[in-house]
Amino acid sequence: MEGIVKDFPGVRALDHVDFIVNRGEIHGLLGENGAGKTTLMSVLCGLYRAEAGNVYLHDSNSNSEKEVVISTPRDAIVCGVGMVHQHFRLVQSQTVLENCILGIQGSNLVVDYNAIENDIIELGKKYGMEINPEAYIWELSVGEQQRVEILKMLYRDAEILIMDEPTAVLTPQEARLLGETMKRMAIEGKTIVFITHKLDEVIEFTHRSTVLRDGKNVSTVETGNTTKRELANFMVGRDVVFSIVRPNISPGNYVLEMRGVSVYDSRGVQALKDIDIDVKSGEIIGVAGVSGNGQKELAEVATGLVGCNNGSIYIGGQDMRGCSVDGFIKAGVSHIPGDRIGVGLAGNLPVSDNLILKSYQIKEICGGLLFNKRFVDEYVDRLIDEYEVVTPGRDTLARNLSGGNQQKIVLAREIESTYRCYDDARLIVAVYPTRGLDVGATEFVRSRLVQQCSEGAGILLVSDDLEEIVAISSRIAVMYSGFIVDVVQADCVTLEDLGMLMAGESL
Repeated sequence: MEGIVKDFPGVRALDHVDFIVNRGEIHGLLGENGAGKTTLMSVLCGLYRAEAGNVYLHDSNSNSEKEVVISTPRDAIVCGVGMVHQHFRLVQSQTVLENCILGIQGSNLVVDYNAIENDIIELGKKYGMEINPEAYIWELSVGEQQRVEILKMLYRDAEILIMDEPTAVLTPQEARLLGETMKRMAIEGKTIVFITHKLDEVIEFTHRSTVLRDGKNVSTVETGNTTKRELANFMVGRDVVFSIVRPNISPGNYVLEMRGVSVYDSRGVQALKDIDIDVKSGEIIGVAGVSGNGQKELAEVATGLVGCNNGSIYIGGQDMRGCSVDGFIKAGVSHIPGDRIGVGLAGNLPVSDNLILKSYQIKEICGGLLFNKRFVDEYVDRLIDEYEVVTPGRDTLARNLSGGNQQKIVLAREIESTYRCYDDARLIVAVYPTRGLDVGATEFVRSRLVQQCSEGAGILLVSDDLEEIVAISSRIAVMYSGFIVDVVQADCVTLEDLGMLMAGESL
């Protein structure tokens, strides 16, 4: 890719970017949120059209480079380019086989399902991603669904595979297996672009890495000749603190107590089974587990979004059974949801409105029928400054910001909405607070959570980043199939131990 330029209203996302990947290599693509990584790959996949620049692919027939025009995703597939998106593009009600052939044009009126099934099975065996072609997507785990996404691209003869945050929702064991699969594909001659924020995986899996910053190519390096610290410096333009020390303070009173809590989901399946967990002021309790094992329901119960069918829940000693979400908020509960776009923000509202969503009842903001615009502007500007939100202005729509800045808005709103009102029973429920964030934004979010803990808040941290949980938690509760299988001290457990517990095995 040569001289790629892509503009969006008010911003240049890609500024004459050059990007070269060799055949048979795993190439890391790094950068902060909003640096242009996904935009660049979206141009290569035909999802966006660049304002300027050229794309060249190797032509095996002439053994030379050939310029191609990729205007649509179908053009990309024809050229052998496929993308495994961070948020899977699978039809839940269809089978693995049906998802693999969805959208493929053919000349035959009758589909030979047996031949296709055999092809998928052979591909799975070849790359160590075996899966039942007749299984429905909704029956599969997150890791298995990712296999389907990769097999879908391989079945369509993709020679260049773009992996966008492929390990974000995987256990350490699953991530290592994926790394081995990528290495096997590279040996077979496939070319892989690996987009990630996990620098350990970049060092372990990739041959070379390209770093983007502010829509420009900063550097391309041999991964074996660099370090995590150097890559992080390229990404954010400064040194990054990788190890944030958990606060060493004595826990205070209980801010959250759950006793014998059971919850059934919308399908009538028991999602939480006799849960006992507590959080004290001044401590961070990490919750680890493979996605879908009850963490979501645990966070929803703790924030009042879901009522428990059995058991009891107390916030700061107050019985919360039967209370509304508003009751939980008034009791001092803040919620940083796992889906910041769909749940955490009103994307079509400006930054200012999102920052005051939980504060509009405060007299200084709204003393009567109208907002005090002067106070609101000063309040919003202060939060934008304190939480380092990069935005053209307070009136910018939240959906137009990068993921890291969107998360900072949620963080600012949730912390500030209770910080000014509750000194004792402050509970912060943080669900995947750094998922998909770059190293700079991750450092910021973690440091703010640790700061809040040191100032007396109790934090329930649900995360799929085990290094994060171990680094800043006091204790770790591991969930499997709706149970808490064990609660361990963070400084006495290894990542391998946590991986075993997450798989339902005992230590």
